[in-house]
Amino acid sequence: MEWTRGPTIGRGSSATVSAAISHGTGEAFAVKSAELSKSGLLQREQRILSSLDSPRVVGYVGFDITEENNRQMYNLFMEYVDGGTLADEIRRHGGRMEEPAVAFYTGQIVKGLEYIHSIGVAHCDIKARNILIGGGGAKIADFGCAKRVSGGVDDLAAAGIGGTPMFMAPEVAVGEEQGCAADIWAVGCSAIEMATGGSPWPVVGDPVSLLYRIGFSGESPEVPDFLSGEGKDFLSKCLRRDPKERWTAKELLKHPFLAESDSIQKQLPDFNSTSPTSVLLDHGVWNSLEEPETQKTRQNSPEKRVEQLASSSPVPDWRWDENWITVRRHN
Repeated sequence: MEWTRGPTIGRGSSATVSAAISHGTGEAFAVKSAELSKSGLLQREQRILSSLDSPRVVGYVGFDITEENNRQMYNLFMEYVDGGTLADEIRRHGGRMEEPAVAFYTGQIVKGLEYIHSIGVAHCDIKARNILIGGGGAKIADFGCAKRVSGGVDDLAAAGIGGTPMFMAPEVAVGEEQGCAADIWAVGCSAIEMATGGSPWPVVGDPVSLLYRIGFSGESPEVPDFLSGEGKDFLSKCLRRDPKERWTAKELLKHPFLAESDSIQKQLPDFNSTSPTSVLLDHGVWNSLEEPETQKTRQNSPEKRVEQLASSSPVPDWRWDENWITVRRHN
């Protein structure tokens, strides 16, 4: 596939996420890239993401290896979701969300977890920055820490412990285990993050002190007093220190706190699209067959389609510049 790489829209410790567009189809997508020699984690993420298929999980598009600036790059192609992250959504709500919005997004995260847990995958890094928001709601993204937790021998099972300390469950903080129950703890922490606009734990000086507190203090994150009784009870089911006592995602979906969550979607911001295809189609990129040939050619060029996408999607801001690089599959 021939495609064009755009500006960086995200950056991690081992990979960079860029906007991209396909020359052949005109579809926008996101590409997560790392140097081939350092791409072991990204290749592991590709193997997991390619096995998933759920509306509550960011879509897998494909992968390739390219030659760029005399370096071989491993590229993981993913669905482009145009509303930014859940952390961005919290800011759009003024720094904290009202309880109905917390319930709505929490419910969608739990639906995604119920699916991936059912096929033996734990995400291991649930937090607002790893949840993408589009017109259809929330999608779990960034499977860089994910691993297989059941069924047969798999090289993914040796992934070890990873994630973000502030959202780690007690059993993870002490290095004992990291499985599906740890994702449920992180759901509780993320709901607090949405409701308060702050971290689930008081800020401490260093990660070691934080992990010690999570693992050995016997405490759980403080549940906000202003939540309803149902909201508090829901969080109590997520934030039990014993992982065996935490509710599963399947059980949480039946909790009253989430029972009516889908009904409030119409009250939330309506983003223009939910997929790479509709980003372009909904804004009429090919909506006129009456134009002169020269105009149609420019309209259908990758550069013009990117300009259309940039002008129609306020988050993230895809300002057009001269830094786009055309790349081709490396054989």
